[in-house]
Amino acid sequence: MQKWDETSQNTHSSSSPEKESLNVPRGASSLGMWSWALYDWGSNAYATIVLTFVFATYFSQSVAGDEVTGAALWATTLGIAGIFVAIGGPLLGAIVDQYGRRKPWIAGFSLVCIAATASLWLVQPSVEYVLLALLLVSIGEIGMEYAGVFYNAMLPRLADSERMGRWSGWGWSMGYLGGLLALIAGLTLMIQWESWLELDAESSEPVRATFLLAAAWFAFFALPLFLFTPDQPTKGKNFGSAVRDGARQLWQSIQRVREYSHIVRFLVARFLYIDGLATIFIFGGVYVAATFNMGPREILVFGIAINVTAGVGAALFAWIDDWFGSKKTILLSLCGLMFTGTVIVFTKSVTLFWLFALVLGIFVGPVQAASRTYMGRVAPEGLRNQMFGLYALSGKVAFLCPLFVGAVTYLFESQRAGMSIVLIFLAAGFGVMLKVPEAPRK
Repeated sequence: MQKWDETSQNTHSSSSPEKESLNVPRGASSLGMWSWALYDWGSNAYATIVLTFVFATYFSQSVAGDEVTGAALWATTLGIAGIFVAIGGPLLGAIVDQYGRRKPWIAGFSLVCIAATASLWLVQPSVEYVLLALLLVSIGEIGMEYAGVFYNAMLPRLADSERMGRWSGWGWSMGYLGGLLALIAGLTLMIQWESWLELDAESSEPVRATFLLAAAWFAFFALPLFLFTPDQPTKGKNFGSAVRDGARQLWQSIQRVREYSHIVRFLVARFLYIDGLATIFIFGGVYVAATFNMGPREILVFGIAINVTAGVGAALFAWIDDWFGSKKTILLSLCGLMFTGTVIVFTKSVTLFWLFALVLGIFVGPVQAASRTYMGRVAPEGLRNQMFGLYALSGKVAFLCPLFVGAVTYLFESQRAGMSIVLIFLAAGFGVMLKVPEAPRK
């Protein structure tokens, strides 16, 4: 297995001209760190209410006309938004590496997402609103992902390497919890108790009001980041110079890609296992409904339960990340995902399915949180925003596994056969990750 020093010496020496000034303050107070983590808490209201549970269902069932057309339009829209994120993320990251400050960019792109989310209130249950809905969702998704690039890149400056794993895990855990509480608040206050707000059920106002709640939740809990979390100072360049120097920096990094081979291997590994993980969420509800005869209410409970155990896992494994390293945490999580996933694919017992599905959730959060920590520990200091742009790219090109799952399901006329492809992608990511050097914790 490769040692870190063999792959890092050239990287650090060759990137020294781009390193940030040594007089930039490092570390943040507990208030600053919890304020940083609260951004995860707030932003996940968008992911939970808009992307996963409420708006996605509302669009396919009530806006698009029929669920098949709605699902196709939804997938295409998120795919196009993913292309914008994949292309723009690394370039924007390189620009901000030259500019210095991150919080103005986080604020700007967060406001884009918040405004688009609140505007979903305007989408009424009619096919006339399909284009508006898709436009707002794509804008919100791009804003959310771009803000995430710079938000993630703040972590290495805020927490030293020995504590980075726990803060990444705690932030991820708070994201799951915050998103679920926002969902519960929306379902309770807006939908079940719609009469107290005098909302019109015929025009789906109770459902649409949850999008206003998601926007307000995001905005409120994001505020502490901008008030109490320190940012690094500007480098004194105007925007034009930052764009020019950022583009040059990105091109130089591409030319010197061999010096960052350890990061490239990590991003390839992450692409494979995140592709498999994303497929679980994409096809999980469909698989559960068809294989175990579950209705919408049971599927909703299933989704909430998975998110709860994922949050618990991210919080608990945060310590393992700091004690044993990000790479070992990722490998251990992938082993857990492969073992529980194998049982889920082949079992016919509903009881065993529920048991192992909940255990599977425990490993979902840690593999994502530890991946963020790994990138934070290995990204060269002067290239962190750019590297987290590439990190976002590796998570947004998740398309191969869903294609294979669909093809195998069709050929074998079996959803179990199709979902087994997920295990192959997880195993492939595990194999590539074995060849990635461990990140230094000091």
